[in-house]
Amino acid sequence: MPIPTDKFPSVPSLKYEQIKDLIHSGDIILCSGKSLFSKLIKRFTDSIWSHVGFLLRVDQIGRVVVMESVESKGVQVVPLSHYVSNYEGGGKPYQGDVLIARHSHFDESSINHLSRHAVDLLGHRYDNSEILRISARIALSSFLNKRKHDPLQRDNEYICSEYVYECYKSVGITIQHNKGGFISPADFAMDENINPLCFIDKK
Repeated sequence: MPIPTDKFPSVPSLKYEQIKDLIHSGDIILCSGKSLFSKLIKRFTDSIWSHVGFLLRVDQIGRVVVMESVESKGVQVVPLSHYVSNYEGGGKPYQGDVLIARHSHFDESSINHLSRHAVDLLGHRYDNSEILRISARIALSSFLNKRKHDPLQRDNEYICSEYVYECYKSVGITIQHNKGGFISPADFAMDENINPLCFIDKK
């Protein structure tokens, strides 16, 4: 069931302690941030979603971690609990809404392969130039009546959605490019196989 891109889905908001044991490796987080950069992403993509990452359970150390690419640091791994209470080490929660979602065809037997691919990309830079190319395509598409573009060429730098796209692709799951030829957080939301589970209540 596609997740709306213009309003929040009607799912419960649960405390981290309530959901941490229910999370599966490969689950997705979709964020609707309030920072200036998040607002730009939402405006560029005409969506309420500004960030996407995916989750891995590391039960040996009792952690759920977020695999993601962020503009300030590139591809990184952080505990999901940091979104709740210590985002970017600032002692405060993530400023915005955080949705947990699940792909209905994700095969848990592929977790080791997904994890290896995700870890191999750690440290790659965030692709700031991609944001400029995306914004240019959006402006051009509007001018040319929503003309469909070929996919943008991949490089070794990643915006958040490209990183998750590449990791999912490594285990045979493909998220459809939009008409602009790029992948955004909204494209994960619109995938009919990705279902919303709950928001994280950070209060």
